[in-house]
Amino acid sequence: MPVIAYIALGSNVGDREGNVRRAAALLAGAGKVTGLSSLYATEPVGNREQPGFINAVAAVETSLAPGELLAVCRSIEERLGRERTVRWGPRTIDLDILLYGARTVSTDELTIPHPRMAGRRFVLEPLAELAPGAVHPILRRTAVELLRDLKDPHAVVRLGAAGTTP
Repeated sequence: MPVIAYIALGSNVGDREGNVRRAAALLAGAGKVTGLSSLYATEPVGNREQPGFINAVAAVETSLAPGELLAVCRSIEERLGRERTVRWGPRTIDLDILLYGARTVSTDELTIPHPRMAGRRFVLEPLAELAPGAVHPILRRTAVELLRDLKDPHAVVRLGAAGTTP
């Protein structure tokens, strides 16, 4: 049975906006892309000595199992030139599965909900825009509630209107 998965997209190398839009379009390989948030300009988190990011969140209706969805995301990253050399370093594209319906997953390869999503403004701003009622299955709080109580000081600036599809 299909579920809605929310996937964070981010880029800070090359054509950042184009990279995010191409990745969102390629997510159709995982199912039906039912929504895409606005694009957001964001400060880097972790390794601050790098260019700023463009971030967004996509909603994908998928019948893929979580591990299969992760494989599609990694394939998209590879196709768009992602090289995993420095943790939290510059990247052409980064795709993270935030939520997969109401399921939780904990394996060596994948943790859902994303373990750091509730503390990151660059994730919660676009998620709350796209799916304000999306519920974190462990914290049992909506995206809007998590964003309202967030203490993350990093700048996140909305760049444009939301689209329903990439």
